[in-house]
Amino acid sequence: MTTLHFTNARLIDPEALSDAPGSLTVANGAIAARNGPVPEGAEIVDCAGRCLAPGIVDLGVKIGEPGERHRESFRSAGLAAAAGGVTTIIARPDTLPPIDTPELLEFVTRRAAEASLVRIRHMAALTKGRQGREMTEIGFLLDAGAIAFTDGDAASTDTKALARAFVYARSCGALVIGHPQEPGLSKGAAVTSGKFASLYGLPGVHPMAERMGLERDMALVEMTGARYHADQVTSARTLPALKRAKRSGLDVTAGVSIHHLTLNEFDVGDYRTFFKLTPPLRSEEDRMAAVEAVGSGLIDVISSMHTPADEESKRLPYEEAASGAVALETFLPAAMRLHHAGALSLPQLWRAMSLNPARRLGLPQGRLTTGTPADLVLFDPDTPFVLDRFTLRSKSKNTPFDGNRMEGKVLATYVGGQCVFSRKE
Repeated sequence: MTTLHFTNARLIDPEALSDAPGSLTVANGAIAARNGPVPEGAEIVDCAGRCLAPGIVDLGVKIGEPGERHRESFRSAGLAAAAGGVTTIIARPDTLPPIDTPELLEFVTRRAAEASLVRIRHMAALTKGRQGREMTEIGFLLDAGAIAFTDGDAASTDTKALARAFVYARSCGALVIGHPQEPGLSKGAAVTSGKFASLYGLPGVHPMAERMGLERDMALVEMTGARYHADQVTSARTLPALKRAKRSGLDVTAGVSIHHLTLNEFDVGDYRTFFKLTPPLRSEEDRMAAVEAVGSGLIDVISSMHTPADEESKRLPYEEAASGAVALETFLPAAMRLHHAGALSLPQLWRAMSLNPARRLGLPQGRLTTGTPADLVLFDPDTPFVLDRFTLRSKSKNTPFDGNRMEGKVLATYVGGQCVFSRKE
């Protein structure tokens, strides 16, 4: 493999929380040295003062294989991820059928390795069919390569069955990823309840439903000792419960989507279904509280929660339209909104987008440390552009940022020291 020497770089180090000029040497697919001399015969990459950071580790990406390849395939997801600086996708099991058997997990693992430019690791369903009644073969799925277990947004109403799954996951050392939401209160909701929901006549869910869901899961974690990650904590009312759990020493982490950090409930506007998400967009106060929680480290992970939906499922009345938005390519420029607003520094962002998800999943990525995989993104945080959704590499084009003026462009992406994307323009 070619030895690369990145010079004239602005190194974004999420471990040291530093942002400083330097150089990086890559050999045999790994980071070989920082700020060292140019190795003999190395290919020099002049970064021209642009930012060089660990590739994004995106926890919670929906891919349409199997069952919905018309929405997103491993190939199209890999292309979009590479163009967005995402070097590791952690794929969700909410496919058709759900990934709940070792055989299906082995199939999608093989397909992903064949078709994707970036690394893809799969989560498996916690319960069979994601129905919350009977746990999956967690031990066998771990042996087949499952990196974590989740039923996604299918919150279980059977607490006893969930407790059994937590106990078994604990015995195997498996990570459980929950979607904190009280299922009865949140059923059928399209927006967050409040004046906006009332004005537009849309069914809403109170943010307290999220806190109630997290409180239940925290009780189960305390009872079973399971390792737990909340996929999305989006309400200020939920944060005290999360803080208490962490202070109590529970093995708990939490995430939030980039959309919930950069958009609020008023962005829905005149029933714009590209802004329909799960959970729904929150108030501006909730958004700011989540941003502050990321900055303090209370919320550990930022993810894209990439959820492709075809035109037919989005061009429906708001209440009936599918939830979710694509975000693999818009993840980084959306995050730059937080940076340019002065809310979060680049090292803080990369701590949440790359280092912390890798740490939680036991992966070596997300670092600029010697000996770690050379999964890197070279980007310019200041380049302005207007997003045209039809230029996105994802098969589905359901982005809430269509037509928006954004800043931050990926210039090149490397996986294991190999360039998988280079911007030509």
